[in-house]
Amino acid sequence: MKLKVFNTLWREKQEFKPINEKQVGIYTCGPTVYGKPHIWNLRAYIFASTLRNVIEKILWIPVKHVVNITDVGHLTDDGDNGEDKLEKASKNEEKTAWDIAKEYENIFYDYLKKLNIKFDVHPKATEHIQEQIDLVKKLEEKGYTYEISWDWIYMDTSKVKDYWKLLPKGHLDWILSCARVQNNKKKNKTDFALWKFSPKDKKRQMEWDSPWEKGFPGWHIECSAMSCKYLWERFDIHTWWIDHIPVHHTDEIAQSETAFWHKWVNYWLHNEFLNLKNWKMSKSLGNVINLDDIIQKWFNPLIFKYFIYTANYRSIQDFSWEDLKAIEKAYNKLRSKLNTLNNKLQILKLEDIRNIYKNKLDWWKMIDYLLDDIDTVNLIAYINKFVNSLPLKENLIDEDIQILGLIKYIDENILKLDLFKAIEKEKIEIPEEIKLLAEERWEAKKNKDFSTSDELRDKLLQKWWKILDKKEGYEIIKNNILDVLD
Repeated sequence: MKLKVFNTLWREKQEFKPINEKQVGIYTCGPTVYGKPHIWNLRAYIFASTLRNVIEKILWIPVKHVVNITDVGHLTDDGDNGEDKLEKASKNEEKTAWDIAKEYENIFYDYLKKLNIKFDVHPKATEHIQEQIDLVKKLEEKGYTYEISWDWIYMDTSKVKDYWKLLPKGHLDWILSCARVQNNKKKNKTDFALWKFSPKDKKRQMEWDSPWEKGFPGWHIECSAMSCKYLWERFDIHTWWIDHIPVHHTDEIAQSETAFWHKWVNYWLHNEFLNLKNWKMSKSLGNVINLDDIIQKWFNPLIFKYFIYTANYRSIQDFSWEDLKAIEKAYNKLRSKLNTLNNKLQILKLEDIRNIYKNKLDWWKMIDYLLDDIDTVNLIAYINKFVNSLPLKENLIDEDIQILGLIKYIDENILKLDLFKAIEKEKIEIPEEIKLLAEERWEAKKNKDFSTSDELRDKLLQKWWKILDKKEGYEIIKNNILDVLD
C-alpha cells in the first residue's frame, strides 16, 4: 500500500516515504490559547488526525504526533509588532495570562474530545523556554542573528539560502502582501524576531532571563525547538493551514535548517480556508464560529466533522448553517441505516483487511481513496451509495457483509464519526429561563395579547427554543436552525 500526499514544498503529489519505518513523526501547529479555536482551526485538526489515522491503521506504521500549545510569544501582528496575545487577553478578561492560557487550553482539549481526535504530545511554549534559548544561541554562534538594543534578537534572512522556497513560484503579489511591517532598524524587511526584550518601564506577566536581556521568545522559534525535542532534528510531516506558508512556516524552515545544517521536514501539507459563504473567517473580522456555537444550535459536533469530510482539504470550503442542516440529515440517515445493519456484520480482523487488499476487490477503492491524498470526498460518496443500495429487511450476501465490515473498520479507526454507534434518545433539559418565558407567552396568548405573545415567541426562537401550541397547553421543543435563519 502506498500513500500519496500533496507536498507544498514541491507543489505536487508525492509518494509518502517515511524516514523510519518504525515510527512516523508529524508536527501540527497548535492553538494560541487566548481564545476558543474556531472551526477553520478545527478543519486543520480534523485533517491532521485523519492523516495520522491512515498512516497508523492503513500503512500499519506507528505515529508520534505533536501539537504544540502557544501560550506566549504570539503577537497581535505577525510583523513582530503589537501586544502578546496572551497579555492582551489578560487585560480584556481581567485574569492572569497564565489563567487565560489554562482556560483555553482546556477548551481546546474538550473540542478535540468532542470530535474524536487525539494527538500524542502537547508541549507548551512556556515549558520549553530553555530549548528555545538554546536554539537562538546556536543561530547566534553561526552568525545568523543580530540585536537591536532594547528590542529584539532578529534572524538575518538575507543569509538564508532559498528563504522563499516554500512559496509557489510566481506568487510575488502574495510574497509582498505577507512581508512584515517595515522596521527601519531591521536589516531586511523579512527578518523576524527570535527573542523579545521586556520593556524597562513595566514588568510582563510572562518573561524569563536569557543570555541577552530578560524577555520572551518569538512566535516561530517554539515550533523548531519543540519539534526537535520530540521528533528529532528531521521528521516526516508538518501540517497546518495555508495562511502559515509565507510567514510562520517559511521562518520555521529558515531557522531550523540553518541551525541543523540539513533538511528539516520532508512533507509539508496545508489546508485551504474555511469561509462563511465566500467571506474569510477571522477573529479580526469578528465573524468566527467555534464548536460551542455549533453545539448551542443543537448540532452533534460529529456532524461538523462529517461536513468537513465532504470537501477536499486543499479546496476552499464554504460554511453556512443551511449547509450544516443538510449535512445533519445526511449524517443521521446514514447512521440510522448502519445501526439497523450493524447486527448483521462480521468483525473484520487485521488479516482479513490485508487479504481483501491482496485480492484487489473492487470495493477496496475505499482504501484507495484514503491513500490518494486523504480523499474523504469520494470515500463518503462511495459509502453513502453502497449503504443506500442495501435492503434493510432481506438477508445480506457475504460480500455485502464484508463491505460493511470494512466501512466499520474505516469509521472506527480512521474517520471516527461514530456511524455504527447506537443513536441514544437525547435527554433535553429545559432551562428555567425558557420555562418562565414560555409560561409568560402562554398567559399572553390566553389573554389575547397577541402582540406580546408573538414577541415572546420570537424571543424564545432566538434562544433556540420553539413552542408548539396544543388544545390544552403547550410543548417546549428545540427549534430548527432554519427557523431562526428565516
